Amino acid sequence: MDKGKKPEKGKRSSKSNTLIFVVIGIFLVLFLSPMLWMVLTGFKHRGEFFTYPPAFIPKHFDWSNFLGGIKLGGGKAIFDILIIASSSALISLVVGSLAAYSLSRFKIGGKNLAFWILSIRMLPPIAAALPLFILYSSLHLLDTYGALIITYSLMNIPFAVWMLKGFFDELPPSLEESALVDGCGRLAAFYKIALPLIAPGLVATTLFNFIFSWNEFLFALVFTRSHVTPLTVFIAGLIGGHEILWGEIAAVGTMASLPIIVLAIFLQRYLVRGLTMGAVKG
Repeated sequence: MDKGKKPEKGKRSSKSNTLIFVVIGIFLVLFLSPMLWMVLTGFKHRGEFFTYPPAFIPKHFDWSNFLGGIKLGGGKAIFDILIIASSSALISLVVGSLAAYSLSRFKIGGKNLAFWILSIRMLPPIAAALPLFILYSSLHLLDTYGALIITYSLMNIPFAVWMLKGFFDELPPSLEESALVDGCGRLAAFYKIALPLIAPGLVATTLFNFIFSWNEFLFALVFTRSHVTPLTVFIAGLIGGHEILWGEIAAVGTMASLPIIVLAIFLQRYLVRGLTMGAVKG
């Protein structure tokens, strides 16, 4: 009797696996279709944007939209946001890791300080835009890299502290205590023992902070003019006037997506480990 039931269980499991793959495939098509449409639009001729029915695949792949986007300032916009996002992610990582380690090991501020720090990240950006604009105007920081780097760091540090604290909480304190007994200072134990052990968490936190800065629009619009033009502001500037530059928008959007996609692919194994090991204990 048992031998006769095994094939039925095998068939049920194979059917359930097939159903799961079909559902995942449907969701992938739904989520990736806008991205694929943007990439293909970047290669279309100007007349193909308004055809009916819409042309999904361009007749001839043309690079003129990419070259036009770069000539209009897309290359500089990508360079500007690369500097701003990288600097902000690095500052957030350094300050956030030190603060998270202090909260985890020395219990500074009690149980509620970590959540209070995270609550700063919940502040609506529009509430801080005007006070920061007045401050940066008085310090002559408007339309500079410094204004956005400082602002993004202030917004990303709370997230970094909250996320990294969970990783430090999972590390046994005995590892650092052994290093202290062997003659290491507290800072050396932090740098040589604790940080290497939470490397996946550091990578995941840095990447998230980089993406937050890369995609931010409101602060970039308020604090920049002409000298510094972040990517989101540049793309928004292509909409308006007598014509919407659909081809250049799609081309620059495609170029802007490539760095994030490449980073996610190369750091995939660290991301998976980081997101699974960093659960905060209650």
